[in-house]
Amino acid sequence: MPDPLATLVVAAWNAEPSISVALKSALAQDYEPVEVLVVDDGSTDKTPDVIRSFPEVRYVRQENAGPSAARNRGIEEAKGEFVGFLDADDEAPPDKLSVQVGYLLAHPEVACVLGRQEVEIEGEGAPQWLGPDNVHGDFAGVPLMSLVARRETLRELGGFDVSLRIAEDRDLLVRMRERGLRIEFLPNVVLRRKFHGQNLSFQRPDEHPVFRSLKEKLDRARSEGG
Repeated sequence: MPDPLATLVVAAWNAEPSISVALKSALAQDYEPVEVLVVDDGSTDKTPDVIRSFPEVRYVRQENAGPSAARNRGIEEAKGEFVGFLDADDEAPPDKLSVQVGYLLAHPEVACVLGRQEVEIEGEGAPQWLGPDNVHGDFAGVPLMSLVARRETLRELGGFDVSLRIAEDRDLLVRMRERGLRIEFLPNVVLRRKFHGQNLSFQRPDEHPVFRSLKEKLDRARSEGG
């Protein structure tokens, strides 16, 4: 029996300088079969032309609505049983999907799996919050957007919170935990992440969105009598 289809969703907005490298890494996955799906979130540069130069890539365009909405569109459009994500300025190692999907296939009780990252710093450098974790020494710890999950799990959760522009991945995992869904971490490097000064993760509002996410979790528990 062949392995089930996996979809790698690339959300892009004005990513002309970087998306070619991201797509090459997505198409170089050693897992088969794989669908590379790009959701163009209303780019105004030549991002669409770059994407169309990759005929193997499935291309969807929408009006600009933010990264969470773009990823949610990817979840809706995905044909794969498993769904992973890749930012348009990052790279995926060739074995990302074979490692993460392979684990999910071997452990049907697990809903989502995360991994480690390698970090490349260029341009304006790293954000102030970036530093090594206490376990592996990786910068910024475990990248939450490294997640690969079962498509139906993501759909049942309603995807990412579109009101969040950062920490939307953390909010999603909070809601997974709240439902008792099992999340596992693998020691493999599954993401090559680039910090260049224009990343959305450089933004740090006065109140971090994770606090709102946790408050909403407590509110839901109270309303259910928990």
